[in-house]
Amino acid sequence: MARINSKTGDFAANSNRGWLERIGLIGLSSIEAPLLAALVTGSPLLLIGAHGTAKSLLLTRVASALGLEFRHYNASLLNFDDLVGFPLPGKDGTLQYVRTPASIWGAGAVIFDEISRCRPDIQNKLFPIIHERKVQGISLDGLRYRWAAMNPPTTDDDDNGYSGSEPLDAALADRFAFIVDMPTWAQFTLAQQLDVIQTEEKPISQSEARYLQEVISRTEKILSRLDTTFTSGIAQYVQLVIALLAQAGLLLSPRRATLLYRNILAINAASLAINPNVGLSDVTLVALRSSLPQRAQGIAIPEVKLLSAHKEAIRSIHLSLKDPLRAILCASSPLERIQLAVKATKLPKSEFSRVTADALAQLPHGSREAAIVHLFETGAVGRLNAAIAAQAGESYRGIASPESFSETVHSRDARYITWSRIKDLLSKLNPNEPRAHLQANALASLFAKKQLATPQDAENAFTAFARTDDQLRAA
Repeated sequence: MARINSKTGDFAANSNRGWLERIGLIGLSSIEAPLLAALVTGSPLLLIGAHGTAKSLLLTRVASALGLEFRHYNASLLNFDDLVGFPLPGKDGTLQYVRTPASIWGAGAVIFDEISRCRPDIQNKLFPIIHERKVQGISLDGLRYRWAAMNPPTTDDDDNGYSGSEPLDAALADRFAFIVDMPTWAQFTLAQQLDVIQTEEKPISQSEARYLQEVISRTEKILSRLDTTFTSGIAQYVQLVIALLAQAGLLLSPRRATLLYRNILAINAASLAINPNVGLSDVTLVALRSSLPQRAQGIAIPEVKLLSAHKEAIRSIHLSLKDPLRAILCASSPLERIQLAVKATKLPKSEFSRVTADALAQLPHGSREAAIVHLFETGAVGRLNAAIAAQAGESYRGIASPESFSETVHSRDARYITWSRIKDLLSKLNPNEPRAHLQANALASLFAKKQLATPQDAENAFTAFARTDDQLRAA
C-alpha cells in the first residue's frame, strides 16, 4: 500500500521508514525481519492473513523491487498445464512442453495465492516445486523464491476461519520454512490507518529498490559473520524450546528443528541489519512465531504455553551441556523430570521447586500422588521452597494416613456409583503390603476432595498410582 505525498507525488521523506514502507507497504514493520530473512535465505515463505491484508500486494511488490521475473498463480483455479505448458512428444521420444507466458519455466520467483483452496492433486504437484525447485523431476533453473499465501484455515473448533480455506497437509506445511501472520487493521496505529486509507499505488523507484538490495546485502554479511558462541547458544535454545513445546502438545519434526535454527540466525541477522539495537529475546520470539507450521494446519497455538517455552529456553541458553537443568528441561515426561530433579542434588532450591511444581501440575491424578510420596520418601521435599513444600505436605497427609470423611449420597447418585467402584478396586489390594495402604489412602483422599467424578476416573487414578510408584521405586 503506497504512501504518496499528495502535493509532490513523491514518497514522503522519512529516514526512519523501513524497507517495506519504502516500497509502498504501510503498517507491516512487525514482519520486516522474517520477510527479509526469507529473501536472504531463499527459503519457502507462506503468508497467512484475512482478505485485504495485502498478502498478494506484498509479494508482487517485493518481486518487482528485486527485478525478478515472477509468476503469480491463483492456486484455487490452477491446472497443471498452467504451470508447465502443454506436453508434446519430442523427436527423441522425450516429453517436451510448449511454454506459455504463464508457465513456470524461467521464473525467478513464483507466488501461489490461495494455496489452502487448492485441489489435493494440484497441491501434490506444487510440493516438489516448493520443497526442491523441481517439477516432474525437472530442475527449475533460476527459480530462487517460492512464496504462497492463504486465509486462516477453517477448523471444527474455530469459527474464525474462512469457508473453503482448508488446513494444509502436514508434510506440505512443514516445507515452508517461514510461516508469517499478516498484521491486521486493528494492529495498525491510527496514523498508519490514515496512510492506508489515503494510499495511492505508484511504481517502485530505483532508489527504493536499491535500498532493499542494500539491506539484503547487509543481512547476508551479518549472517555470515555470526560467531560460534552465538550460533551454539541458538542451537541450545532450539533443542530446549522444541522439548518444552512438545511438553505443551506442540510437536515439531527434526526437519523443523533445523529450519527453526536457521530461521533464528537469519531473523537475528535481518533484525540487526534493520536496527542494531534489537534484543535477542524479542527477535528470537519473532523467529519462533514465524517458524511454526501448525498455523497453516489450523492447529491453535496457546500463547501462554508458547511464551513460557520461549522464556524458559532463552533463560537457559547459556547453560553448560553438562548442567543437569538442561537434561531436566529436555525430558519429555513430567515424571522423568521429577526423577532427574531429585537426583540432581546440587540443583538450586528455586530451580528444583519450579521444575517439581510444573511437573506435578502436569501429572494425572494417581501419578501425582505417587510422585509426592516419592518426594517425601527420598527426602527431596526438604529442597522445596516453603510454598511448594506446604502444598505437597497437604497432599501427603491424606496419603500417609487414612482419610476420614462422611457423606450421605443416594444410591443412584454419581458419587455413590463412583465410591462403589473405589471399594471394588480397594478390595483387590493386599492389606499386608505397605504400598497398598498408600494406594488406598490416595484414592480415598482424591474422592473426598471430589477429584474423582466417575468410576473411570477412579480406575485411572488407581492404575496410575501403582504404575508410577513402581517406576519411581525401580529408578
